Amino acid sequence: MRTFLALLLLASPVFAASAHFDVQASYAPPPRAADKGEILVSFVPKVADVFVDEEPAPRLKLDAAQTVLVDRQAPPPDRVTAFDPETARFRDPKVPVRFPVSLSEKAPKGPQTVKATVTYFYCSKKEGWCRKGSEEIAVQVMVP
Repeated sequence: MRTFLALLLLASPVFAASAHFDVQASYAPPPRAADKGEILVSFVPKVADVFVDEEPAPRLKLDAAQTVLVDRQAPPPDRVTAFDPETARFRDPKVPVRFPVSLSEKAPKGPQTVKATVTYFYCSKKEGWCRKGSEEIAVQVMVP
């Protein structure tokens, strides 16, 4: 139970700065040691008319120097389809994007900070534009 409480305390969100979003990220540990954990990323809009696109889906790239987490995402598509504010489908800003990860066998014990970059596409239907965004995040991970 103490391990779970320590993990819960370390799962508090971390915020990244963006002109259009508050990007919040946290680590959700696996329910059992052999299962996958997740990095949860939320995009809280600062501007009412700007939303993150569903396609292409946001992607997470773990910092190459870190040795704590292993990426378990499906490989990205070979090519990115064109995005258009008139046909874009937007993600619900209340539902975080879940990126599957697992603890590395080489992970040092105790609390660790893992850095990553989230890449996403976002649009404004009102103003008729779409853009690519990228945010650096850091999450706290407790390695048992």
